[in-house]
Formats: sequence, C-alpha cells, structure tokens
Amino acid sequence: MNSIEAPTREFKFSKKELEEFRKNGYAGPFTLYDPEDMNEITKKLRYSLLDRSNSVYEFNEDINEINDRANYDRHLDVPFLMDHVKQPKIVDKLTDVLGENVLCWRSEWFPKYPGDKGTDWHQVDTFEFSSGEPQLVWPQKEDFGGTITVWTALTDATIETACLKFMPGTHEELFYDESKGVDFDPDAIHDGFFGYDYQNLQKDSDWVPDESLAKSIEMKAGQFIIFWSTLMHASHSHLGKTNDMRLGFAARFVPDMVDVYPGNPKELTEFGSTVSLEKYRTVAVAGVNRNPNNIT
Repeated sequence: MNSIEAPTREFKFSKKELEEFRKNGYAGPFTLYDPEDMNEITKKLRYSLLDRSNSVYEFNEDINEINDRANYDRHLDVPFLMDHVKQPKIVDKLTDVLGENVLCWRSEWFPKYPGDKGTDWHQVDTFEFSSGEPQLVWPQKEDFGGTITVWTALTDATIETACLKFMPGTHEELFYDESKGVDFDPDAIHDGFFGYDYQNLQKDSDWVPDESLAKSIEMKAGQFIIFWSTLMHASHSHLGKTNDMRLGFAARFVPDMVDVYPGNPKELTEFGSTVSLEKYRTVAVAGVNRNPNNIT
C-alpha cells in the first residue's frame, strides 16, 4: 500500500475559498513559485522534457509528436514534476475537496505557440472521448465525477498569450457526451484541441456557449489554479504579439476510491496511438491508496 505523510493543512482553503470553489468549480490563481525562479526552472525543465529515455511511454517516431503520449505523465520520470504534484500548497487544498487519500493519476503539459488558435469549450468527465472506454470510474458509477485539475503556469499566461477561461458554476451539469468520441483531423491540427473538435461531443449540436459568462484567468509564471474537469473550460488564442510560447502543466487528481484505467489494461489506446501501461502507476500525494484496483 503506497502512502505519504499527512498534508500539513497549513495551506488549506479558507472557508470563503472553499465555498467559492464549490459554487464556481474553480479557485485561484494561487502563487507557488516566484516568477523569476519559475522562468529559470522552466528553461531547465524544457530540456528535461526532451529527454524521454526514462519516460513511461515510448516515443514513436512514426506518429506525429503532437498526437503522441510521450510527454504525458512526466511527473513519473522528471524529479521536479514529481515534487511539484506533492507540493503542500497544492495537496492541502486537494484534501479539502477529495478527502485524505488523494492520487495523482495523470499529468500533461500544454504549449500554445504564437498564432495557435484557442482550445474549444469542453468538459471532461471520464476521458472516454479520447479512448473509447472510461478512464475513470467513480464508486457506484455515479453520473459524473470528473477529476480535479491543477493547472500551473510555467510561463506568463495572458489573454493575448492564450490564458485559460472558465464558465463559472457549470461543473455540475454536462453539456457534452463523451461516448460520441472524436476523430483526429490533421487539417485542423491547430484548431480545437490538437486536431480534435470538442463541438462534435455536444449533446445539442445547435447549442452555443454564452461567451458573456466567461471568466478569463490570467496568470503569472509560478501560479496555479484548481478546477473540476467537468467545469466548462477553454483557452484564448495566442495572438502572436510576442514570440514567446505559453506553457502550462496540468496535473490531475482523484480520491483513491476512483478506479483509474478500470480493469488494469496492459495498454491504452488514446487519440489514435496505443501505448503500453507497463511502467504506469498512480501516485499517492496524500494518505494511502486503499483501492486494489489502482496500480501504485
């Protein structure tokens, strides 16, 4: 049974922050690293990410890199990222929402280059849309549960450089049906989400999100924001007024009672590529993993 020391609770949500999180579906931004320190860390981190020799998923030269899982779950082989997902300033808040036993089950990094279009509005519950099978199953197969995402700005993120935007309070009603699935369109590589169109998942194809309700989340390098994956979220386009790439790192967390990759498959097919899960594991960032269905 994998375990970690109890969270410090020094950085837990205030009563007001927790109430707002439950109401809006997100909280933050919170400062974790000094912006100047983060800029130096990011320079070194980008070199670390290029070294995939110890990554969980093998890089396939025959598959378009942007559609490959090679840079998923890099917290499992990059020490800084492993330390990051266990940061008390993050974990103390997670336990307020998820309970005392919390697992990090996935991480991803999200670049936006000058000229890239924004990511479409979307909600994610089970991640079935990307693989054809639910990747998360909550106890009693609840209608939806989702995952908590902690999105950290590794560089400054502004409206001009593709910061995130949310629809507050939309985390308790799903407007998308992940069972529809999405197909990869290489001609739309900079549209939607790396060539996938979330609009195809809308329950009502004529429904149009009300942009007037959107809240843009500008962040300085080193800040993070916490939100439910079921919250409607998107990003602005990178307007290209600067040559700087916007880079974010997303870590995803669930309570240990949630089954991750149900049935413990030996490989995962997602976004058109298949990878081995032989070296994959969840990481307990708080408490213990009491769920024998989850690999730690």
